[in-house]
Amino acid sequence: MTISIGCDHAGFPYKEAIIHLLTQRNIEIIDHGTYSTDAVDYPDFIHPVANDIEAGRSTLGILMCGSGNGVAMTANKHQGVRAAICWEVELATLARLHNDANAIAIPVRFVSENLALEMVAAFLDHEFEGGRHARRVGKIACG
Repeated sequence: MTISIGCDHAGFPYKEAIIHLLTQRNIEIIDHGTYSTDAVDYPDFIHPVANDIEAGRSTLGILMCGSGNGVAMTANKHQGVRAAICWEVELATLARLHNDANAIAIPVRFVSENLALEMVAAFLDHEFEGGRHARRVGKIACG
């Protein structure tokens, strides 16, 4: 499995801990930055993650910014991406089980680093259930 990760300056402090978790699980990582807490524009780091998902270079994406909104909005502009904003473990689990989310958007100003790690683990540990949810997910994309 390969995971593509991207964040803005608010997300940077959690990125290394998440990369460490992924490395412990022997997951290949594509790190699109950012690489410091210097202010940046999140779309510059999120579009490459979304492109990786759409092109099949990564299986899943991890996105981070202060609220999670900006990175989710950016990623969801891509037809092949279903990014879910999650602020608790159950949401991360359901995003995979029921919505076939292929990217998790973490609002780092509203969750602890430990909770972010737990959510990423839950996101990785679950797969889409399909069934009745597949019909709904099939109606998400436009055109």
